Amino acid sequence: MMRNLQRLAATVQRNCDISDARYAGDYGLCTFLLKMREYYRWENDLPLSRTLPKHEIGDWLATREQMWDRIEADAFAPLPLACGALDPFDAVAANRELVPQGCVYGAGYGRFHKPVFFLGRLLRAEQRARYTVLVSSCEYARELAAPPAMLQRRTIFVRLESVRRYLWEKIEEWQWRKQDNAMARALAGYDFMTDTEAALQRMADNEMETMILHELGEAMAGELLGEAWGAMALQLARTRSEPVARAVRDLLADCLSTLPGLLERANLPALHFHFATFDAPRRQLFPQALEAYGHLLRHGTVDRLWQVARDGKERWLATARELLALNPAAREAAMQALLPPSAR
Repeated sequence: MMRNLQRLAATVQRNCDISDARYAGDYGLCTFLLKMREYYRWENDLPLSRTLPKHEIGDWLATREQMWDRIEADAFAPLPLACGALDPFDAVAANRELVPQGCVYGAGYGRFHKPVFFLGRLLRAEQRARYTVLVSSCEYARELAAPPAMLQRRTIFVRLESVRRYLWEKIEEWQWRKQDNAMARALAGYDFMTDTEAALQRMADNEMETMILHELGEAMAGELLGEAWGAMALQLARTRSEPVARAVRDLLADCLSTLPGLLERANLPALHFHFATFDAPRRQLFPQALEAYGHLLRHGTVDRLWQVARDGKERWLATARELLALNPAAREAAMQALLPPSAR
């Protein structure tokens, strides 16, 4: 274990707090409160299954918001590493020092262009198709968003703690109504009735592979679309077209890598979970994928899903390139035109 871990973790956490102070207000109220509940759980090292104390969370939240008010204008601090004070966004240089010592550091930008930082224990490192995959376990510092997986340059970060939390949130949502749907079919692939913790870990291991497949698809999409897509996405931040643009690229990544990977492995629990979490923008843009999934349920064959992946790869690449070729005003209209009338 590295010598100055405590000092480094404190610095990273401070940068995480500054990011939260600046961007937490961008979340809707319900999303904000749900994220804060899970942040409280992480900070206090509480089991996922434990009911959270409402009054204590309220006091903690008030204290946290007061702290945010004090630090919102502060600058991000450099990382205190043996190689010297390092730019907190230079994760590549940081990991050259940290990975051999069993730690992993991530830095980048997430939704709303929110700075995302984390520091964790390295679980494993591997190479996939010219990309390095770094999987972390215990997290020493994190911010509010804590995405389970993230692509930065040629590195894919996968965070086991965040994966488990994300899955548990989806499981809890399903348990409120317990509908016979894709989530029920996904959960049936794991024995949650006998041993919840072991089942959650098996599901996390399986879904981490799906996340790696998706981030590889994101990398492939990035190579096909070039840097212009990132510049466009930056211009669309906080606009009504941002979810559409994100969905177009997600669908391209899914058709390039996620769906083919799941189908090749005949990974039915992960396939069910993929469609259980197929969000509204993707449903609206690509109902053909849902129809192909329905065909699988009715007939037990995946040929329609393979066809959807092949057709979708061409369709969403062409759509993305067409959007890039438009001027901003025409692009806005074209993105809205992709949606069904009821969603515009």
